[in-house]
Amino acid sequence: MSRFGLLGHITGVPGASFSDLARMSGITVQSVHAAVKALSGAGLVRDNTARAGSASAIEITPEGARLMREAMKAVAGVDERLFGPDADPIQRQIADAARAAFEGRSRL
Repeated sequence: MSRFGLLGHITGVPGASFSDLARMSGITVQSVHAAVKALSGAGLVRDNTARAGSASAIEITPEGARLMREAMKAVAGVDERLFGPDADPIQRQIADAARAAFEGRSRL
């Protein structure tokens, strides 16, 4: 999940630095380096300025973008099953409360 989240941040903020990604993800820069190395090894991201002394600009690759689209479809499917119109009424109430909280209004 953490790599999925990191891939999402890289997708949303092309050219982000390791420090930026660490702040957005709430993890250490060292953890971001390790995760980006793994994502890069899998061909999902690239660091366009990877050289000593230069700030990094990490971007998603076409394969990473494809994987992200597929993952988001899967997440949307789970969301629909858990909280959609055919879900248990209590699950729908939970979804409504969560949406209300993120929209800045209370449903209590």
